Amino acid sequence: MSYLFENLKPELLWKYFYEILQVPRPSKKEEKIIKYLVDFAKSQKLDYQQDKIGNVVIRKPATKGYEHFPIVVLQSHMDMVGEKNSDVDHDFEKDPIVPRIEDGWVKASGTTLGGDDGIGVATQLAILASDDIEHGPLEMLFTVDEETGLTGAKELEKSMIKGRILLNLDSEDEGELFIGCAGGRDTRAFLDYKLEDIDKAKYKAYNINVSGLIGGHSGDDINKNRGNAVKILVRLLWLFQEKFGMRLSTFEGGNLRNAIAREASAKIAIPVSKKAKFLKFFDEYSAQILAEFNLNEPDLKITCLVDNKVGKVISKKQQKRLINSVYACPHGVIAMSASIPNFVETSTNLASVKMHKKYFEIGTSQRSSVESSKEYVVNMVESLFDLAGCEVVHDDGYPGWTPNPDSHVMEVTKQAYVKLFGKEPKVLAIHAGLECGLIGEKFPGMDMISFGPTIKGAHSPDERLEIATVEMFWDLTLEVLKTIA
Repeated sequence: MSYLFENLKPELLWKYFYEILQVPRPSKKEEKIIKYLVDFAKSQKLDYQQDKIGNVVIRKPATKGYEHFPIVVLQSHMDMVGEKNSDVDHDFEKDPIVPRIEDGWVKASGTTLGGDDGIGVATQLAILASDDIEHGPLEMLFTVDEETGLTGAKELEKSMIKGRILLNLDSEDEGELFIGCAGGRDTRAFLDYKLEDIDKAKYKAYNINVSGLIGGHSGDDINKNRGNAVKILVRLLWLFQEKFGMRLSTFEGGNLRNAIAREASAKIAIPVSKKAKFLKFFDEYSAQILAEFNLNEPDLKITCLVDNKVGKVISKKQQKRLINSVYACPHGVIAMSASIPNFVETSTNLASVKMHKKYFEIGTSQRSSVESSKEYVVNMVESLFDLAGCEVVHDDGYPGWTPNPDSHVMEVTKQAYVKLFGKEPKVLAIHAGLECGLIGEKFPGMDMISFGPTIKGAHSPDERLEIATVEMFWDLTLEVLKTIA
């Protein structure tokens, strides 16, 4: 059968990656990919196990002569972030991902690709299906719901794995080996609102839209000075409110808690008497914002379109609470590490504003590699929204992964990298959350490392996987399995 990846190497890995792209697998909706994995295990006549939350482990015996090797756990998550451009018709629960190859990268067509972490899953399946790879006993662990709360790792049953060496295949920079990560916690604020009528003859309605932003991962990309669509829009709304007596009908933006908001929109009403001054101000101020983000966000668009229908508006008191609290909500880097050069220690992401029938839901996500700093920024966000009269709810969060400088698997992986590629890899901690923190907490003494091929633009429709690094990732994984003892 002819298919897009048929000429890429390693052939078996790309075959399974293509198959995975055909299986819808958004977070919390992993039933189809679970079935795919179980059917795969059955077809390969391999032992498998599934726990109550949905995690799957597939076991493969050692190849001849490697029976004395320690059990190695290879781990990736089966879910993906479902983000798409607003003009793209795609149902992540039903539709396959449509990939394309462009300038040495695999991309999707207006949606996230799911290389995070489909490429890790494909690597595990290719190893399981191969009969010419040297390795000790293997446990291939596939976890659910990593992207929206690391639920699979949190609920992982202890009977699932016996190995105490773990290769996490969920990193996104070739040549970088990760031995630590930030912990995180999500905070949501809920603000009730009521709608009321205004004199429609005295107001003109407009739709304000912010789009074209790069977005990206709220951990990996938080220090790259990218625009946040919600923050840009609320700057405009605050000024419209103060200068022109704006009334607000709708306000929404962003989507997932671990993605930087790329799009936001609002419907507003401006007094007819101030129409000319408002439009002149909009043109001037939006031009200033475009100039401000000119280098980092070259495709940023801010538009103001007339809406012929003046609708109901939010009460003035609740409107002001909403706009002021979102305006004041911190977003971005809070602190850089004092011990690791150029490493973000603490950050927060203003992820989304969602308008429900009777209340607004404001989503944020806090991260830090220092537990006390994580709680500091969580409490900072709570304090702000409490002052605005919001109900504030936190999730349980997840722990960080403390680096182990004496890690055996880290040393083996470093040596394997030098042997294969003739250069030293970087050994780092990552500001993103990895399941290693939770797995290490659940299985004390677990020796862990995380690595992967290069993926850019994760959690956004700009996600792309660098083809050349996939074969390097594959070779490194096999070399570690061959030399781990």
